[in-house]
Amino acid sequence: MYNLNSEPFKLERDVDAIIVPSGQSMNLPAGTVGYITQSLGGSFTVFIDGSMFMILGHNADALGKEPSPMPVLKENANLDDMKQAVWNQLKNVFDPEIPVSIVDLGLVYECDVIETNGKYDVKIDMTLTAPGCGMGDVIVTDAKTKIQLIPNIGEVQCNMVFDPPWDKNMMSEAAQLETGMF
Repeated sequence: MYNLNSEPFKLERDVDAIIVPSGQSMNLPAGTVGYITQSLGGSFTVFIDGSMFMILGHNADALGKEPSPMPVLKENANLDDMKQAVWNQLKNVFDPEIPVSIVDLGLVYECDVIETNGKYDVKIDMTLTAPGCGMGDVIVTDAKTKIQLIPNIGEVQCNMVFDPPWDKNMMSEAAQLETGMF
């Protein structure tokens, strides 16, 4: 969705991208040209030949941008440190249609981190602002991919749930102000 604020680019190297809205991964070859239409949470939404993709921040150099820093844990990080790292990554996941993080939107219902054999497995229950939202697969893929960047992460499971149904009261005050729902 090109607009007047879109920024043209030419990929400087091959890069993995997430297809919007299917959430599937795809490799885009170096030399591909398109437009950056949005940049949120360190990720970039790009428009190429009539299709939309998300390029995560750690791959920003392919767009000629500064890559987002990789998550870092302190030496001898414990379970609480890992939980905080997971939440920090989730705060960088944005609904592509609403410029607010899924944490501030109140879309993350549960986030469990369990230590297993020196690795940390993550299980997330999350929802969408509406059950028919077509961006669910993209949001899930973005969340999983960003969490998997954390050192010592094992399995990451993101479940889409619709009970209880989401409503605007689950949003943070900041998110309500940002979206005009306050």
